[in-house]
Amino acid sequence: MIFEKTKLPGVLIIQPSTFDDERGYFKELFHLAKYNENEINYNFVQDNFSKSQKDVLRGLHFQIKKPQGKLVTCLNGSVFDVVVDINPVSKTFTKYVSVELNDKNHKQIWIPPGYAHGFCVLSDSAEIFYKCTEIYYPDDQGGIIWNDDDISISWPTNNPILSEKDKNLKSLKSNIKF
Repeated sequence: MIFEKTKLPGVLIIQPSTFDDERGYFKELFHLAKYNENEINYNFVQDNFSKSQKDVLRGLHFQIKKPQGKLVTCLNGSVFDVVVDINPVSKTFTKYVSVELNDKNHKQIWIPPGYAHGFCVLSDSAEIFYKCTEIYYPDDQGGIIWNDDDISISWPTNNPILSEKDKNLKSLKSNIKF
């Protein structure tokens, strides 16, 4: 496995070892010792799975009082995955990292607690699996509008399919109270 640091502290892009042959391939999605060696020292308490169609944009989401760390993998299809620094005292506040996760490159992204996360589906559909370090608390959720001018994410679409909740999100600077 290869663990690549990004410009956001603690955020890693992970390239698992994949073993291909005429039958298909095999890869490890998680190996505690290897992740611990690369400073991912968290207990994962919840696994989530989502399936979405092309141009669906989910995010940008976070939990306020009980932030979640997430280990995100695209099992089928392709997504443009985004992590945003939402800590107003951080040197990288409002900066983001993006990576294409898909079933061909096998990449994962590690998002430590305290960041916002979202993705947009590039393929006809995509299946996302992620391990979380904290339980989902509906009353603790926060979010940032996908096209926040202060962040200026270069999304792959200008007309995403959004949930009603995501359509009504505010900018980062107007809704984060630290």
